[in-house]
Amino acid sequence: MARPSRGILVTGGGSFLGDNIAAALRAQGAGVSLLVRPGAEDKLGSLAPQIRWSTADVWSPASLRGKARFHSVVIHTVGSLRADPAQGLSFHRLNFISARNVANMCVSDGVKRMILISGVSAPWISRGYIRAKREAEAYISRVGLQAAIVRAPLLYAPGQRRPLFYRTMSLLGAAPPLSWTILGRIAPMPVAELALGVARLAIAAADAKQIYYARDLRPGAMLPATGAIEDIGLGGGDAGNPYDALDEDLPFGWTPRDEPP
Repeated sequence: MARPSRGILVTGGGSFLGDNIAAALRAQGAGVSLLVRPGAEDKLGSLAPQIRWSTADVWSPASLRGKARFHSVVIHTVGSLRADPAQGLSFHRLNFISARNVANMCVSDGVKRMILISGVSAPWISRGYIRAKREAEAYISRVGLQAAIVRAPLLYAPGQRRPLFYRTMSLLGAAPPLSWTILGRIAPMPVAELALGVARLAIAAADAKQIYYARDLRPGAMLPATGAIEDIGLGGGDAGNPYDALDEDLPFGWTPRDEPP
């Protein structure tokens, strides 16, 4: 007898990327749950009544226990492009440890499929960040999960002030024929566009392909056939377009609450 599914679980609730992906999933009609860092519940704003959410600390395996149970897919968005070694916040801790804990949660809770929001290697991206993300990619594949790796470029929100260099790169990277080159992978892209691509990937049936880049997720890109993501009910009501609830000034992801021992 097939067990009921609560849909898709997204880490990083209350953050720039996590909330955008949750909103994209809701817009696609998927059931979605968010994991929110304790103390960050207010950052969900008006998105809160539209989704199911609970608190957990991705750096605390104990707080993750049972959180993924009955979900079909887990999307891990937590990470940081900046490290602060003086505070014990290394790239390894911020980007690998959190992904490792979430992957272990998937294994313990019987979730077979995990999507990791990783990073694409580009001249303007820290090598330490990329190295930690590659370690996370290898780990979730090694523990036997059906892993889908999204090597995302830098992301931006509409109307956000950006240096001319990045604006130029975004324009060139989205337009053929340059979009068919390496530039199509590394050029900064709108967060809503990536979020929609990740949502479509999560809803789609699992595919043999493991690594996805920006151009694989843009509108019009071919993804596997849609799978069945059944929802057994949401906390709160459906209060209109989920994108209207987003705060574009939210940070990329979480950081740990306490310094490591």
